[in-house]
This record gives sequence, C-alpha cells and structure tokens, in this order.
Amino acid sequence: MYAHFDRSNFPLIVVSFTGEKESPENFEAYLSGLHANYDRKEAFALVFDASNAPTPNPAYQQKQAKWMKQHEELIKTYCKGVAYVMPNGLLRGVLKMIFSLQKNPVPFKVMASLEEGRKWARSLV
Repeated sequence: MYAHFDRSNFPLIVVSFTGEKESPENFEAYLSGLHANYDRKEAFALVFDASNAPTPNPAYQQKQAKWMKQHEELIKTYCKGVAYVMPNGLLRGVLKMIFSLQKNPVPFKVMASLEEGRKWARSLV
C-alpha cells in the first residue's frame, strides 16, 4: 500500500504515505483513493502526511499532476485546502516540481508536523 486514507474525522481527511515505493498498481489505488475523497460531494480539507513518503519517481509526479489537472473543477468545488506535512527538504522540492506541472487549485500550506497540518486544515472547514 502506497498511502492510507483516514476519513474517520470527516471533513478532515488525512492521507499518510506508508514509505512503500510506487508501483503501477499501488499508485492507481492511491489515485482511486484520492477520487473517493469526493464521493460524499461535501466540503472537506486534506492533510497529506509525507513524513514517511519515499522520493517519488518523476513519472509518478507527472501522473499526480495529470490527475490534478483532470479533476481540477472537482477539487475546487469540494476541497477547501490542503496541508502538506513535509519535514524532508527533498520532498518539498518534489512538491514544487508537481506544482510547476500543475498549479494547486486550492489554498495550501507546507507544515513540519502532522498536528500543525491538522490544525490548519480544520480551520478551513
């Protein structure tokens, strides 16, 4: 599993990366999980906890950017903001690369800790 989705505190959704490297199968499951966040058709905020995330392969960075572009209107409609928990400077660079391919369509903030990310995201919904 590439990422775990915790929707138990909706409208706050926490996506935690497991540390497993991407594969075609687990990355498709991750993108399906992202899409499932919108199933309720209700406003929410996301926290991406990249504390354990591996450095993504550029091909998967492009897939992430493409997914964001394809679903931009859906994201704008329901996602009120995204907190990115990224204690690793290299991953912050990867995030910038993804956003150079496709701008983030909603407000976002990069945080050093999960608690900071949760607090900020909760303030949006």
